[in-house]
Parts: sequence; structure tokens; C-alpha cells
Amino acid sequence: MMSGSTSCSNILHTFSGLKPNGHQVSGGGSSDKACYFQMPLHYPRYRKADYETMPEWKLDCLLSQYGLPVTGDVNQKRKFAMGAFLWPSQNE
Repeated sequence: MMSGSTSCSNILHTFSGLKPNGHQVSGGGSSDKACYFQMPLHYPRYRKADYETMPEWKLDCLLSQYGLPVTGDVNQKRKFAMGAFLWPSQNE
């Protein structure tokens, strides 16, 4: 088990010239009011058993990576993640 706080930093933030949403920062006078969804490179490959035992901080990271709500208690987050990421045949 891990102790202390764990942060969920997005690797895209470390690339020069990229905003947190993964889009390039332009030097022009374009409007910065648009909001975009940045799909992570890989689809999560967890099994139902993985979600059932996943610590809350890891669920928070996973959900926030996909721009999904990170609200509720740990059981609600697990249920939401399983509904969002497992195929129906995997959720049995």
C-alpha cells in the first residue's frame, strides 16, 4: 500500500507548448475560450476484479484522465468506472 498523497499528473503537461488539454499554445490572438476533450492514448485494460480492489486515488486518476466525474464515495466511483470501461460481457 502507498502512504501519503499521490498526485495524478498528466504527461502531456510536461511537453513544451502544450496546454493541460493537450492542444498547442499558439502565439496568435486566437480565442482561448474553447474547451476540448483529450482522449488518452490507451483504453484502460482492467478487469472487473481490478476495479473492485482499486484504491480510491487510482480511480480518481483514471476517471479524471478521461474527463469523467470524480464524485461520490469509492463504491460509486468503482461502479461508474466499471460501467464506463468494461464491456457488458466483462461486467458479469
